[in-house]
Amino acid sequence: MPKPIFFQERCKGCALCTVACPKKLLVMSTTFNGKGYNFSTCPDASECVGCCLCARACPDIVIEIHK
Repeated sequence: MPKPIFFQERCKGCALCTVACPKKLLVMSTTFNGKGYNFSTCPDASECVGCCLCARACPDIVIEIHK
């Protein structure tokens, strides 16, 4: 089962990954990372299909998909 891994401290809150996810599983957090940005997260990773579109859309290499 694929699992998205987020490096939250790298995230700058652009939300490109949330747009790229075909299942709309990614959301922006309501809390902040150390840089003061809302970061992306996946509340229900069990629904991830491992397409990697979120990781490809991220300009800061915040997301890895582990299969």
